[in-house]
Amino acid sequence: MKDRKEYIIELIKKNRDFMKEPDWESVPPHEDWESDQQKGVAEPPPQKHFPKDASLVDLIPKSTFTSEEFSISLLDAISNRRSRRNFAKSSLTLRELSFLLYSTQGIRKVISDERHGQKKAVRRTVPSGGSRHPFETYLVIQRVDDLTPGIYRYLAFEEKLVLVKEIDPLNISETLTGLTLSQSFAGKSAVFFIWAAIPYRTEWRYSIFAPKDILISAGHVCQNLYLACEAINAGTCAILAYDQKGMDKLIEVDGEEEFVIYVAAVGKRKD
Repeated sequence: MKDRKEYIIELIKKNRDFMKEPDWESVPPHEDWESDQQKGVAEPPPQKHFPKDASLVDLIPKSTFTSEEFSISLLDAISNRRSRRNFAKSSLTLRELSFLLYSTQGIRKVISDERHGQKKAVRRTVPSGGSRHPFETYLVIQRVDDLTPGIYRYLAFEEKLVLVKEIDPLNISETLTGLTLSQSFAGKSAVFFIWAAIPYRTEWRYSIFAPKDILISAGHVCQNLYLACEAINAGTCAILAYDQKGMDKLIEVDGEEEFVIYVAAVGKRKD
């Protein structure tokens, strides 16, 4: 039986090795890791389907955003960016939420990409290897003007939210605090961002090389959230320490083909 110290040392070594993958010297012959794309398998959809009778909320169209409405420069947003955990009790507006969603996973353009055997290539506001964009954005909304508290999913193509389920506003704060291992600021957020990965979107093209790309892409998404929050006088703090199974259950995903990979609390700044 390994003691705790031995377990931790082995786990650290294992994690370091994972971050260095793929090891090109030991990669098997190409035919052994040929991707589904190379095999001619149809590509997975770039967005999860939603029921025809689902409850939808219209977001503010990205075409209405202008640089004039944001008083902060890009330089100031980058310089001021930091993790903020002290949230006011005020709400975000629907326009502010729409801007944050567009900034993190919004669609700039949809083009054909016949070079890579794709019917469509989606260009979003963040980079992703091969434009695979493996994430779905879920929101635990507590305080957004004109929105019922609940768990929603962002539909970037439609510029809408789809309601996943309503929540008890009296209990959700405690639930979020518990799922983030007693980090109380999570429960005090106006909106709690949850990014779930659907790994096959990236695996379809990159096979065994997909995991590193997915993790790197998650960082791109969250950094845009930090900068966008600075532009609307809001704050955010990304969270790595969370209950994996509990968070998957909260947004009703299976934990295998889709699972939570990153979360962040957002709220208006007290100062």
